[in-house]
Amino acid sequence: MGLDLQSLRREYLRGGLNLEDLSANPIDQFEVWMEQAVKAEIPDPTAMVLASASPDGQPSQRIVLLKGLDADGFVFYTNRTSRKGRELAANPKVSLHFPWHTLERQVDVCGIAESLSAEESERYFHSRPRESQLSAWASHQSRAVDSRETLMAHVRELEQRFKGQDIPLPEFWGGYRVRPHQMEFWQGGAHRLHDRFEYNLQPDGNWTIDRLEP
Repeated sequence: MGLDLQSLRREYLRGGLNLEDLSANPIDQFEVWMEQAVKAEIPDPTAMVLASASPDGQPSQRIVLLKGLDADGFVFYTNRTSRKGRELAANPKVSLHFPWHTLERQVDVCGIAESLSAEESERYFHSRPRESQLSAWASHQSRAVDSRETLMAHVRELEQRFKGQDIPLPEFWGGYRVRPHQMEFWQGGAHRLHDRFEYNLQPDGNWTIDRLEP
């Protein structure tokens, strides 16, 4: 391999992170950082890596978009028959990762994924562009397909099927809320002395905060 990966390095100098800068609740702290990421106009600030695991322990990852945030957790939507959907049904323990490289920040979330109600999923589904609604119906997500033309032919069939009417929520599609019990906020630091703070949920509903060594 011709590329010298060992020599690729840079310093992280955008700023530090101190305990007194942090909110007592990690959701509040995340909202502050998300607002700053949006204002900084970084690409896809809501993109997050979702990691799940199969029943035999094989982890898998993919990028999904954060579509909701409240005091209870992080919301995303997907095909429930996809690989991630099947893994979440068998093992709802997941982690999320927000890689905000240009801000030299990362956020890690560990929690439990819970299915949203059909009513919640339907509200979001019908807020999507009609083309995206058709795509949700057309894709047997994570299954093999012989060609893109086969997929597009299915889309055209669905366009005719639902022509002139509202597109119903597919029974195999819906949302999840990840309820966090641990969150880490990472800010890059000079000489690899990064600032890391980990929140852990306690039985009384409060959160502890620990500084982690880099």
